[in-house]
Amino acid sequence: MTLLDITDLTIEIGGRRLVDGVSFAVAPGERVGLIGESGSGKSLTCFALTGLLPPTAVVTGSIVFEGENLVGADERRLSAIRGQRVGMVFQEPATALDPLQPVGRQMVSGMAARRRLSRTDRLREARRLAVEVGLPEPESIVHRYPHELSGGQRQRVVIAGAMATAPSLVVADEPTTALDVTVQARVLRLLEERCAAAHSGLLLVTHDMAVAMQSCDRIVVMRRGRVIEEGTPSRLIASPTDPYTAMLIDAAYETSWQPTQDEPVGVAA
Repeated sequence: MTLLDITDLTIEIGGRRLVDGVSFAVAPGERVGLIGESGSGKSLTCFALTGLLPPTAVVTGSIVFEGENLVGADERRLSAIRGQRVGMVFQEPATALDPLQPVGRQMVSGMAARRRLSRTDRLREARRLAVEVGLPEPESIVHRYPHELSGGQRQRVVIAGAMATAPSLVVADEPTTALDVTVQARVLRLLEERCAAAHSGLLLVTHDMAVAMQSCDRIVVMRRGRVIEEGTPSRLIASPTDPYTAMLIDAAYETSWQPTQDEPVGVAA
């Protein structure tokens, strides 16, 4: 069974083809890394899935999510999916969060949109989510504002909000780029654990092969708008077929990451 099936996806903006014939799939509960350098088209691919492309974008191909083709779907339909069946974790939590609302209210906004919740119920759910993502002092932190939290805590708030509705798929677009290495590992581990608990698929967008190798079951490598290779971490390590993939793996070795004998598993270093 396939949760997400992208086939021959092409995106043109301003007459330029930025995504060219991209195809890959995500199974229920599977963690797929979408990796490539800046400008490779990986984020645009995710924006097409979530309906966040600019109005001038011309999209062809198909994006079938839970049996429904989202290419050509109107904003009303996409907004019903976004934040409900598809949870989203963005690169910079400081811009993803509303600075004028307490973080607890933002964690349960998707849940409140789906069903009627009293103020007491919203507060109770926010505290529960705060506990689940390991936020300190959950009784009080839900009343704080984003600027009162650290970068790692803000990203935990975003993850809590993305997971609040138990989505079928979580799209995480460079979720740890703005964090230091220690906090990055903790946030990745949390994201993996929460997706596993909800049996949610994970599409992890990153430019860092080490992150993808540690966190994903399968990796899709993009360059210049095209998929050039995909496979399990162990297969890519053993026999990359494209020189660009080999370069990304060599760069990963230059970090603190080292593959273990039984990779791939979701181990955050």
